[in-house]
Amino acid sequence: MDGSPILTEYQKKLEEAERALVKVRDRQATALTTLLAVCGLTLGLGWMAWKEKAFPAWYPLLPLPVIFYCVRRYTRGYGESSQAARLVDWRASGVARLNGAWVGKGYAGAEFDDADHVFQRDLDLFGEGRLFELLATARTAIGRRRLAEYLTRHVALEEALERQNAVSELRPMAELREKIGLLGRFEAQESNRETFDRWFAMPVMKAPAVVRLVALVSTAVCVTSALLGLAMVLPWSLVVLIVLLCVPVNCGLGLAYQQDVRRVVEALQPVGVEISVFREGLELLQGSEFQSAKLRHIVETLRQAGAAGSIRRIERMIVWLNERNKDWFYGPSMFLLYATQMTMAIEVWRASHQDAMRAWLDGWAEFEVLNALAGYAYEHPGDPFPELVGGGPVFEGASLGHPLLAEDICVRNDVALPGPGSFYVVSGSNMAGKSTFLRTIGINSVLAMAGAPVRARRLRLSGLRVCASISVGDSLLNRRSKFLAEVERLKLTLEHARSGEPVLFLIDEIFSGTNSHDRGIAAEAVVKALTGYGAIGALSTHDLALTAMADETLGRNVHMGSRDGTDPMDFDYVVKPGVTEESNALAIARMAGVPI
Repeated sequence: MDGSPILTEYQKKLEEAERALVKVRDRQATALTTLLAVCGLTLGLGWMAWKEKAFPAWYPLLPLPVIFYCVRRYTRGYGESSQAARLVDWRASGVARLNGAWVGKGYAGAEFDDADHVFQRDLDLFGEGRLFELLATARTAIGRRRLAEYLTRHVALEEALERQNAVSELRPMAELREKIGLLGRFEAQESNRETFDRWFAMPVMKAPAVVRLVALVSTAVCVTSALLGLAMVLPWSLVVLIVLLCVPVNCGLGLAYQQDVRRVVEALQPVGVEISVFREGLELLQGSEFQSAKLRHIVETLRQAGAAGSIRRIERMIVWLNERNKDWFYGPSMFLLYATQMTMAIEVWRASHQDAMRAWLDGWAEFEVLNALAGYAYEHPGDPFPELVGGGPVFEGASLGHPLLAEDICVRNDVALPGPGSFYVVSGSNMAGKSTFLRTIGINSVLAMAGAPVRARRLRLSGLRVCASISVGDSLLNRRSKFLAEVERLKLTLEHARSGEPVLFLIDEIFSGTNSHDRGIAAEAVVKALTGYGAIGALSTHDLALTAMADETLGRNVHMGSRDGTDPMDFDYVVKPGVTEESNALAIARMAGVPI
């Protein structure tokens, strides 16, 4: 990516952000220096005024406005410095992605890894240096979780097309992505969906309207009578009598709802921390205009419901509830049933809004993942959006490459699986690139169905369900051998194909865990069944006997090997027609020091 226009743009913006950060910190340092100097001057004037009687005693008060101003500038500088530093980090992460220095610096998504998924581990989706980490620029954990779903869940072709249109519209909106990346006061405000789900799952606090009214009236009477007493409108004897009449009511209600209030307050602590980022995001989203159907639907749904305003109200109530923890207010709040009444009000809001809030969270998650994919599209302007077509399964790509490989080392290949039943048998020596070739087909299919651009010059495909058996391994815990795990994966693939879904199968070293005779019979049966159901795909093998399958069906033999056939370890990673005539297993063993 060196020298690309996007990288140049990112580097320029990063330099601007770094200069802005230096200015903010310089201003803060100047404010602190001035503050210390003026404080010293104030102390000196005070000494001169009171001890030396050199001038009037009010002279030391003269620098106070300057002190207040410097304190304000210094404290405000904390927020400005934090935001400026976050902007530097945001832009630096973009430069790192384009420079290939992003591995290990983002969100690896290990929590979404599922060993039993039909292609997750096979296509290297989650983990350090894998696809999720490259794509996961969503601001919140809500968006990152939805990104994992986009990459792993099969969707209808219509949904994939809507995603693609939305990503295409968002692609040039780099400024909007930056605003979203800087939402909230702190980077640690993640807005985890689990935090809100736990709150929603709690039983709603049952407080009848009459109870809420009694609590409100009792508290209002106490406060009003006290104010009237201070204003000398009511005699204090009457004020005390009124308060004494209200105290049993407040104490009774406080004790009756004590456990419920404590439970709600504990649940609201993380919600109060994380809700502000969500609210800011909704406000930003509701103020935006879009053309694509998916984005318009998200924004219109939020606007019609007044989502941002509703979230702001509950956010304020949570802030007000937390005021009871202030030392000066804790005692009076207990007497006035402050926490009980605020909790009741919050629970009334939750009872009427939590279903809608779930939909708002889903809408925000959808937008965040589309925006993250648009960021990936913006940073890879040479990657086109695929042509998504209906009908039977098809996958036809020109100059197809792997998106995790740097451009200078990425070898591209054409792939032609033009219709139902077409497949490749990929033969070749060890380390020739067969597994990477299969993963390249699969990972570009995943990107296409997620709505993202693909690493190719051109790609045309239908709404394919990807099924892979590339990295299947054994499990001691589950008492499952590698061979059994592969059989179970192929069984699942057959079930999808049998149901009429357009399946893309990718099988590396099919049935390598058994003898050559059984492997041939089983592999041929599986391939015939899959292609008979109309599935398309590719399988690799070292067993050249399996290449005969391609001569009997719609299959095609291709191979990968050395550059010119003279050095078995000099690979070009290019897919060539026909069956391989090379073998390098002995050469690799000798390189490892095995005495052969």
